[in-house]
Amino acid sequence: MSPALLLPVGLVALVALAIPVVLHIARRTESLTVEFAALRWLEARPKPRRSLRLEELILLVVRLLLLALIALWLARPVLWDVQGGRRVVALLPGVDSPPAGDDDERRVWLAPGFPAVGGPVPAAPANPVSLIRQLDAELPPSTPVTVVVPSVLDGVDAERPRLSRSLDYWQVVGPAPAAPAPTRRSPPALSVRHAPGDEAGVRYFRAAATAWAATDSDSEPAFEAAPSDQRIPRDTTHLVWLAPGPVPAPVVSWIRNGGTALMALDARVPVEGETQVVWADTTGEPLAVAGRLGAGRVIRLTRPLEPASLPLLVEPEFPDALAQMLSPMPPPARVASVAHAPLTGAAPYDQPPLDLRPWLALIIALLFAGERILATRRARAVAP
Repeated sequence: MSPALLLPVGLVALVALAIPVVLHIARRTESLTVEFAALRWLEARPKPRRSLRLEELILLVVRLLLLALIALWLARPVLWDVQGGRRVVALLPGVDSPPAGDDDERRVWLAPGFPAVGGPVPAAPANPVSLIRQLDAELPPSTPVTVVVPSVLDGVDAERPRLSRSLDYWQVVGPAPAAPAPTRRSPPALSVRHAPGDEAGVRYFRAAATAWAATDSDSEPAFEAAPSDQRIPRDTTHLVWLAPGPVPAPVVSWIRNGGTALMALDARVPVEGETQVVWADTTGEPLAVAGRLGAGRVIRLTRPLEPASLPLLVEPEFPDALAQMLSPMPPPARVASVAHAPLTGAAPYDQPPLDLRPWLALIIALLFAGERILATRRARAVAP
């Protein structure tokens, strides 16, 4: 913990300390001379010199202290590293039998606001990893941190968090989680619309639909293709549009209402907002980008639909890549805590200092009230 002044030039206001001193010297208590008749016959003697003295010392000290604190307030005093190196133990709500703590550590719940352990237990947060990052950002780099979590984390990000510090302990409490049951993914139902008389690109998507059905013995290839002048079936969920030129308004409306469409390079359809790469080759070059259109998605190929430009069309990985583009798997939201321990290497965060001006403002208000009381008493004392 180290004090500092963010605006040292504010201390120039200390020159105002001379004002109450001058006032107390100049405004002495006035005395009234009363002439007695008997004193007329006495010999006049020179008056003794009056020494320089200050009156109402308590009032003067209060005023000087008040002005000094105002000057300090203008200089914006702060305290750096207030929390120091005291260990922080963060417990995720829902932990069974949390470990006992020491008197030298600060124990908080891993919940919004980081309430202290000992009060009501807060509800489990929707995203505990985000709170771990926030705790890392709000603590000084020298503060050791221990995080206590159950064996399973819910609502996590797609990848392990990266912090600016190395946790002293990533403590997992509870039994090991059971192995998750394998999930079956239904292949998407695919509709293809091509330019009349040009069915060259249809075969790649028919082969992908056949490959999807081969991995699921209980399903048939959900595939249909037709020229672009035919209507889209009502139950279509995923569309491949291979016709060049502007996309018809009914198709655009279908996408806006929640449909997903894969567009050829020469098809023109509006896209809202920024696009992101959803398919790339082995060198990282984008092969398809996706963007939003209303409630739906538009996926646009960045190369012509032919093996010379897209060699991956004839590779065994194409059906899986197409399924991931059209119906991406959601990121995992439930993982084993042992496998999700935070990494280190993130840049440290600048810690904001503790502002002392609110406390100074309270002290200044109290001193001002005391100064008014003393000044009122002094005025009453000198009144005739």
